[in-house]
Amino acid sequence: MAPHPLSACGRRPAGAAAPRTRSPAWPTARLADNGPVTEEPPGLAPLLTPEGQALLAQVRDHDPSHELALATRLRRDHPAGLVSAALGQARLRQRAVAKFGAEDAHRMYFTPNGVEQATRSAVAAHRAARLRALGVRRVTDLCCGIGGDAVELARAGIAVTAVDKDPMTAEIAAANVRALAPAGPPAEVVCADATTYDLTGAQALFVDPARRRGSGRVFDPEAYAPPLSWAIDAVRRTGLGAIKIAPGIPHELVPDDFAAEWVSHGGDVKEAVLWHAPGLPPARTATLLPEGAEVTAAGLPDPAVRPPGRYLYEPDGAVIRAHLIAEATTALPDAGLLDETIAYVTSDTLHRTPFTTAYEITDVLPFNLKRLKALLREREVGILTVKKRGSAVEPEEFRRKLKLKGKNETTVFLTRVAGAPSMLLGNPAPK
Repeated sequence: MAPHPLSACGRRPAGAAAPRTRSPAWPTARLADNGPVTEEPPGLAPLLTPEGQALLAQVRDHDPSHELALATRLRRDHPAGLVSAALGQARLRQRAVAKFGAEDAHRMYFTPNGVEQATRSAVAAHRAARLRALGVRRVTDLCCGIGGDAVELARAGIAVTAVDKDPMTAEIAAANVRALAPAGPPAEVVCADATTYDLTGAQALFVDPARRRGSGRVFDPEAYAPPLSWAIDAVRRTGLGAIKIAPGIPHELVPDDFAAEWVSHGGDVKEAVLWHAPGLPPARTATLLPEGAEVTAAGLPDPAVRPPGRYLYEPDGAVIRAHLIAEATTALPDAGLLDETIAYVTSDTLHRTPFTTAYEITDVLPFNLKRLKALLREREVGILTVKKRGSAVEPEEFRRKLKLKGKNETTVFLTRVAGAPSMLLGNPAPK
């Protein structure tokens, strides 16, 4: 591998001691200039000692609201810095359970940004399985973050080289792959700048550009780090790969030689992915996890607008983002849209489809807060789920104004029906 400058990972201050070396352990983070294998940075290294591991186990399920008292007690027997590091990791692990599950999350290490930006494990496992189905056996994972995708690639039997330019993040990624995929194929984590990393010999790429800055999310794909155009060119040159992008990307920015996949998990849209491989058609696909249901573009026109029927169907967010309403509702022969600009589908009959959630509608009303308030009071509705599409109403403020009381619950859809602001009341259809 060609050498790369130390500046990709930052230089040691003048006069600082050289990093200690150790015998290689799989996988291990290393500098991209083929420099010495380094010990974990001070923030992580103490936690890997027996004392650090015991302390992590002790604070695993602590209540953050009682953290000050706990820290005071623990500092009687442990160094203050180690206690702070353990409590910090414990908090991050608790946040990570939603993405990684308790068993994995409490064996991993995180940074605050790493928890926020890491791929959910079920989504990463889906992507790894798809890469393996394409015949991939070696992946270069650029901008790997804390290593969530690298872990699932290794678990899928794919050799992985993970690259991140932040030294601490690279060391954390190495620790996470060691912890969660110790018996996998060869893997390494390299501290380097993705844009200057030597991709010679790479079989496939996975690129996960940073889409956040200090001020928040980045919506312009050319403001990603690295820019989307760079990632597209890198995958094209390699010949096979995938690029993780924001699900709100305009369709016109998807290259003609890439397929686009929108992925949801548990009904929440998580990401979009651009795929490039020999012979892979440039299709649009929506994938719903954990079920694994998929629907692909077939060039169907959107359903016609029709009056509200007995049932309302709310398409999964991935279906909406992929513009696949028609393909996802082909099982609904009498279906139509409530409004030509709104992704709510209505029908007189109940049909089960994995791509939509069905509601049985009880009332269709013009938008009128006072009328709705009176109706909900009459029906003793105390719990109201507010769903909106094509409405400027803020759900929390709307719910507060209704002053709900009662033992019953229902759902209100604030939307448009043939252009007119409307309210539809209903409940999940019987299964």
